[in-house]
Amino acid sequence: MEKINRIWKWGSLVGCLGVIFLFVFLVADSSEKTPLRRLLSSKRNVRKPNLDVKLITHDPEQVVVNNGIVRVILSRPDGHVLGIQYNGIDNLLDRENEEYDRGYLDVVWNEPGKPGVFERIRGTIFRVITANKDQVELSFTSTWNSSLREKVPFIVDKRYIFRRNVSGYYFYAIFERLEGWPKVEVDQIRIVYKLDQDKFRFMAISDSMQRIMPSAKDRAKGEPLAYPEAVLLTNTSNPKLRGEVDDKYQYSVENKDNKVHGWICEDDPAVGFWMITPSNEFRTSGPNKQDLTSHVGPTNLNMFVSTHYAGKEVGMKFAEGEPWKKVFGPSFIYLNKVSKGKDPLQLWSDAKVKMLNEVNSWPYNFIQSKDYPTSHQRGSVAGQLLVRDRYINERLMWAQLAYIGLAAPGEEGSWQRESKGYQFWTQADKEGNFEIKNVHPGDYNLYAWVPGFIGDYKADTTITIMAGGKVQLGTLRYGPPRQGPTLWEIGIPDRTAAEFYVPNPYATLLNSLYTTTTSDNFRQYGLWERYSDIYRNQDLIYTVDVSDYSKDWFFAHVNRRTNNRTYEATTWQIHFELETVYNNGNYTLRLALASATGAELQVRFNDATAYPPHFSTGVIGGDNAIARHGIHGLYWLYSIDVASNLFQEGKNIIHLRQSRSTSQFQGVMYDYLRLEGPPEN
Repeated sequence: MEKINRIWKWGSLVGCLGVIFLFVFLVADSSEKTPLRRLLSSKRNVRKPNLDVKLITHDPEQVVVNNGIVRVILSRPDGHVLGIQYNGIDNLLDRENEEYDRGYLDVVWNEPGKPGVFERIRGTIFRVITANKDQVELSFTSTWNSSLREKVPFIVDKRYIFRRNVSGYYFYAIFERLEGWPKVEVDQIRIVYKLDQDKFRFMAISDSMQRIMPSAKDRAKGEPLAYPEAVLLTNTSNPKLRGEVDDKYQYSVENKDNKVHGWICEDDPAVGFWMITPSNEFRTSGPNKQDLTSHVGPTNLNMFVSTHYAGKEVGMKFAEGEPWKKVFGPSFIYLNKVSKGKDPLQLWSDAKVKMLNEVNSWPYNFIQSKDYPTSHQRGSVAGQLLVRDRYINERLMWAQLAYIGLAAPGEEGSWQRESKGYQFWTQADKEGNFEIKNVHPGDYNLYAWVPGFIGDYKADTTITIMAGGKVQLGTLRYGPPRQGPTLWEIGIPDRTAAEFYVPNPYATLLNSLYTTTTSDNFRQYGLWERYSDIYRNQDLIYTVDVSDYSKDWFFAHVNRRTNNRTYEATTWQIHFELETVYNNGNYTLRLALASATGAELQVRFNDATAYPPHFSTGVIGGDNAIARHGIHGLYWLYSIDVASNLFQEGKNIIHLRQSRSTSQFQGVMYDYLRLEGPPEN
């Protein structure tokens, strides 16, 4: 026992001397790291990731960028995204696809009068714009010359930006045409990401539009339906999806709402892949244009230019020799994750927060291109818009929640067909006050449309925005189209057909996402066929002061299916009474359309066989909103003067005939109809 105590005492003494020696050794020269100090220091820091942005360019065919959070592999000099490594996943993109078919920028274009060409933009020149520990910006540029007739005649500079401590990366593209280059038409410019099919099965577009999706293989085994993008799922890897319809157009949203969407990999721990677009300034046709988001693939898109829900008339058209330049983007590819065992839907909540942060950071201050103005290089415009319609109110009314924007100079409403310039939009408050911020320097017209009123507003003068400038417009007044008092009206002037009767879909052609509420019923497949079921032998008849447009006015004026699977034109009737017919002036029928596709709407007053019709729109529209499950496309407004001798005291009938019937998809959607009496003194 005594021996054990002696050993314990000597051990304690040696231990104390060791601690004293170590302390003296470490503090003897604090200005120099000894080997032991370096060893201890390295052990303390071993778990801290190096978040410096690293650029690796030694491979002549690839470029790698790694910021310690995400590692991205780009083809060189093409500039396609080959791989994205994140959170231990070797590649978020689909490795079954060819390398050029995973992440890319594409264009659909044509020479006037010739078929369209699909082209992935491949860079031919690779440049490092900036490279340091905080940021790397890379350029992959393709150009054009007269020997490259099969290529779109643009210089395209694709830019990728990687930043320190950022979970994702930014992308933008600069498109330019030089003087003397040939004429061309461009219908589509977009970014495409095709994700790992085995990992990403849950898609989120909005709080109400999110679901488990079928795979591309499920679609390939399905039954094609009447429109090419629509498939009935008949043999699915997930039995719960069997019997549903899949169509990418069922997930479209308006530009103003298209700020974040993407996919969730529900492996544990779960990760998310998101497309964030902080600004719509570079998108075409204004805030209400609808476009694609994400869809089966799993595919994630950013549509910079498209003719979806609008038609060829909104495509970009360049004359011979016309120079032009525009920056598309930046958009942000955001990656996020949750801890093991956490709810994967937290990724959607986080993505929305990140989107708001990006919106509040716009315009970015780290973009290296001189063609992208920073905040101090931009200007703003502010004012108040009032509405004057004496038949509604003798006093001026506030333009509540009006959509107000700056776009290229043109006619009233030209903004919805304008695609080459920048557009800057906001929504007024309840008193019509507005401010449009962060506007590129240049000349613009101020445009607006006001929910609850027909027509388009345009300010009288051209507005010039200068760097740092603040334009104060004061009070503006809009007088919507009006000739006389309202005799009757059908619908709500809001540029959609949402208030009208949208039928329940066929039980065998459902998308289950839209079965819990009726507000999105219009997104269901095959609704155009339901008209023939409801109106088998007689077309729609609407009686003013008796009928209810939410129940009795079908949302789309379409053709009727016949027994031999062809289609015939349909004629709707509006029945109404006039106690007195005034001869002191013309009546006016206001006819506002929310959509038109290959349609000709003929209007006749009290004579169903009048030839020619009292009014015809001519053949109009190509927005395909009926087939593509949109509740609106482009807006059309017709003001039809009606001679008083076409009406009679007592019962009157207006006949609305959609006369084109070669396809089930031809037709119109009404926004609003109003009959006005002659003007009052």
